[in-house]
Amino acid sequence: MTTTTLPFDELRARILALTEGETDEIALMATIACELHHADDRFDWTGFYRVTAPGLLKIGPYQGGHGCLTIPFDRGVCGAAARSGETQLVPDVEAFPGHIACAASTRSELVIPLRDSQGEVFAVLDIDSDQPDAFDAQDAARLEALMKTVFFGHQRAARG
Repeated sequence: MTTTTLPFDELRARILALTEGETDEIALMATIACELHHADDRFDWTGFYRVTAPGLLKIGPYQGGHGCLTIPFDRGVCGAAARSGETQLVPDVEAFPGHIACAASTRSELVIPLRDSQGEVFAVLDIDSDQPDAFDAQDAARLEALMKTVFFGHQRAARG
């Protein structure tokens, strides 16, 4: 099997070019999920969960196998990110209290909350890996910055 790992600067440039001028959240999420998923072999499931009701996430655009359709804020890594508003970097999902096994292959996870202009979490970016300890603080920081860059202008126009 050939490994695919696009250098992050190239991936960032590609995503920014593809999303430039777009304001629809779902279109942005779909494009980002696709680009991220196919850029790095560590990414086994890549997608978004959207806040659709108080305390509830619902699956959004994603790439990979089936995901959980809904996740309450009080369960799992995605719920923890939505509830706390803090990025969750989990090297071993089995050691995470309340982990939800949407896919038996998931070994590690990175979940980044997305905030609107009011500071409220409106979605989370969820990246699962079938490799243990697949992500690090640099991955988290780069993806946090990229999500802010892509969604900030949209949030000001549509949510602010």
